[in-house]
Amino acid sequence: MKKFTTLTGIAAPLPLVNVDTDMIIPKQFLKTIKRSGLGVHLFADMRYDEDGQEIADFVLNQPRYQGCSILVTGENFGCGSSREHAPWALLDYGIKCVISSSFADIFYNNCFKNGILPIQLPADAVAILTKDAEKGSNARIIVDLADQSVTTADGKTFSFELDPFKKHCLLHGLDDIGLTLEKAEVIDSFESKLALEQPWI
Repeated sequence: MKKFTTLTGIAAPLPLVNVDTDMIIPKQFLKTIKRSGLGVHLFADMRYDEDGQEIADFVLNQPRYQGCSILVTGENFGCGSSREHAPWALLDYGIKCVISSSFADIFYNNCFKNGILPIQLPADAVAILTKDAEKGSNARIIVDLADQSVTTADGKTFSFELDPFKKHCLLHGLDDIGLTLEKAEVIDSFESKLALEQPWI
């Protein structure tokens, strides 16, 4: 998993509440266990019409939001089923940070395990960031994980709270496997000792 330190990027506004995981990645695209290739299906029902053509006025299809890496959205983002494909699709598309006033718990935790930073801020702060994001590629939002801050294009800064352990994992690029491998020497030592003391196991 890649380390997350600072991110300066275009933010796309999606001011919808209760965006569930089926909206993020519809169920027909859950047949794969690969983390790559899902970005094209992100928000598929909102991005494409019945003929598979892009819907011009959907935010991710607008030229000024091409290459966006931050999503500013409404409350209760990521609700619904606990599909890990949702953060996979966001990350594969290029979204590395999602800002909202609230998240569904399982989605929130899945983000950290996949290298995405979900930032929870008060609704009034999210409203300001949404307005800033409406400037499109003419503006860049700065996210600093070490300082736990989000800064708008015109210099307004918001601080966010974050669990220290989750912060540590993102800063060092540690998913569950990475955390285990940090203890590789201890594990190897235990296995060697066990093999000597209890060879029948």
